[in-house]
Amino acid sequence: MSTDHTPKIVGIVWGLLILNTLGSTGAKTIIPLPRSLIQMVTMGALVAAFALALAANLRLRIRASAFVFLLTLLLVPSVISSANLESGFGALFRCARLALFIGTLWLLSRWWDGSLTFVRCHIRMYFAVLGSVAAGLVISPGAALPGLYGGRLVGALWPLTPPQIGQYAAVIIGLTVLLVLGRRTDRTSAAVVIVPSLVLLALTHTRTATLGLLIGLALAISSLILTSAPARRFFAWAVLCAAVAAVGFASALQAWFLRGQSQENFTSLTGRAKVWHALLAAPRTTSEYLFGAGLGDKSFGGLPIDNSWLAVYNEQGMTGVALVAAIIIVLGGVALLRPPSLSRACAIFLISYCAIASYTEAGLGDASPYLLHLALAASLLAAPAAATPLSAPEVPRRRVPRWAQRSEVT
Repeated sequence: MSTDHTPKIVGIVWGLLILNTLGSTGAKTIIPLPRSLIQMVTMGALVAAFALALAANLRLRIRASAFVFLLTLLLVPSVISSANLESGFGALFRCARLALFIGTLWLLSRWWDGSLTFVRCHIRMYFAVLGSVAAGLVISPGAALPGLYGGRLVGALWPLTPPQIGQYAAVIIGLTVLLVLGRRTDRTSAAVVIVPSLVLLALTHTRTATLGLLIGLALAISSLILTSAPARRFFAWAVLCAAVAAVGFASALQAWFLRGQSQENFTSLTGRAKVWHALLAAPRTTSEYLFGAGLGDKSFGGLPIDNSWLAVYNEQGMTGVALVAAIIIVLGGVALLRPPSLSRACAIFLISYCAIASYTEAGLGDASPYLLHLALAASLLAAPAAATPLSAPEVPRRRVPRWAQRSEVT
């Protein structure tokens, strides 16, 4: 199925999924938004996405996808653990949300053909989100750079945290760079996306997003070096610029990276390590070890876990950890087996970024932007659908009168 035949409604559905995963907690906004209102908008977006996807795919045509299949299996430990209500009725609500999210991905899988359609939708939607962040910065710099977050950029119009903004900026920067190298967009359009996104990324002081962007791009571009001259030139210039920056701006880069933290705070990953140790040391029953304590808000003892693997272990147990690991391994393995192409490079970037970010960010076990990034990678790695051969119309046989048949014989 070609990109030209992808309905516009599919792009709308993808945008609604992104809206659903923006979250309902974060910084204080210029105009206070009740959390119930934000949740109504995000959940309404998911319901609308599922309804539109169903309307676009009424015949329920889906494509085989190991990624979505493994996500569906992840529902099993989620439901088993959440049914105990150890995490309250909110766990069952989160299970329903995850089920609706996965159902929408199944419906969209019909249009997963390895094309760049969803990449462009991804970039446009997240660039619009970053546009709201930039607007909040212009309208109220104090609210956008609050002291509560150490002067790091937050969402002043919609409650977004610095790691969220950094993630969105890094992902669309990486994808846009790859589109330029693949000559799928012009440099002017790319600069409109990349330059402001780089500024916003720098203002967030998000180390995870920055490292994910650099390492993910390095791996993605490396996959294109043998087949793309622009990729080779870009890689060479990037290495040269990195070497110059490391020598000439070492102190400034170190100050930006440390964010004014003490050595102790830095080595403990801003206090994350203490939460991790407490979570691993907590006693667990056999059921909790295998299936977790139920879907929650990715926290332990009132503090954020900020690690996808430990969050999955806490909420979905070792069964969930095994399934999430299988998702990363399967996507990575398929990407390595595909021949070099721009779609493969974009998938490698997304998989690498999510794997790196999983160490200090939670989200691989529940409906989140990280699962959307991986879903985008799965759509890029899908083989193009085989075209259905057009059979020639059957020509009706002409009835020959008997007298004509006799004359032919004579």
